[in-house]
Amino acid sequence: MTALLIVLAIGFAWSIGAHYTGAVMGMPHALRAIGAWQALLLMAPLAFLGATCASHAVEQRVGSGLTDRRLSVSQEVVVVGVAFALTTAFNRLRAPTSTIQILVFAVVGVTLAAGRGVRWSTIGHLAIVWVSAPVAAFLLGAFLTKGLDRIALGERTGAALVAVGAVAAFAMGANDVSNASGALVGTGVFGPLAAGAVGGAGIALGVLTWGKPLLRRVAFELVDVDRPMATAAQLVQAAVVLAAVAFGFFTSMNQALVGAMAGAGIARGREVVHLETLLSIPIAWVLGPAGALAAGYVFGLLVR
Repeated sequence: MTALLIVLAIGFAWSIGAHYTGAVMGMPHALRAIGAWQALLLMAPLAFLGATCASHAVEQRVGSGLTDRRLSVSQEVVVVGVAFALTTAFNRLRAPTSTIQILVFAVVGVTLAAGRGVRWSTIGHLAIVWVSAPVAAFLLGAFLTKGLDRIALGERTGAALVAVGAVAAFAMGANDVSNASGALVGTGVFGPLAAGAVGGAGIALGVLTWGKPLLRRVAFELVDVDRPMATAAQLVQAAVVLAAVAFGFFTSMNQALVGAMAGAGIARGREVVHLETLLSIPIAWVLGPAGALAAGYVFGLLVR
């Protein structure tokens, strides 16, 4: 059962890596600051580095901080398996969602099925972070866009955009690897460093093997920004996510990015998000956690 958990965790990390290529490198690629394969080759090692070196507090929160008692290996298999399946389904649909919220509600579903206690105060704190992050990103995105408009970066704008994409790649690894590796830490299979490295390797593999379709969806179907706006939005996204990680919390890369893009658009007095295409995203943000809760509960009953 432990071997199955490791395999599922690596698979989930692989799916996470593919899922967030657009949120990290979609805008630099859309604005011709970097090619598709160059973006993926830059993102993969930085995401691995973030996962290995900066994810430990979040891994411990996911592994043992969401429930009154640690889940068993078989229960964690259900949690990770449900989250892996749902994330992969959204990848197939090329629909951005929150893998973090899927994971958390899968844990809640399995815990309720087992008749154990959920640490609702921790879930409440996470919910506050999830709500606050896009709001903060919106405000900071508007403020930073106005600031960058006053700075004549000229030809350096493209390099700046790629640089903040690199920061976002590191932030994604630190923020999201715990979805997959937290179960390995919580069950004592690996320590935080080794679990982060294993998950980070899975994320890097996902970026390189399945990341291009989702990269191109964000790049060419979801947003309409210029380079200063994209630089502001991407930098705000990375800053908001890293701030959450520094306090042992994790939040949605996609929601932070959408909030920052909306703020950048308000600063310019224009619509930067293609609303018709984005109509499916709020639905995915609701269906993902709801589906994880239901599936976690049903399959959790089987391993009680």
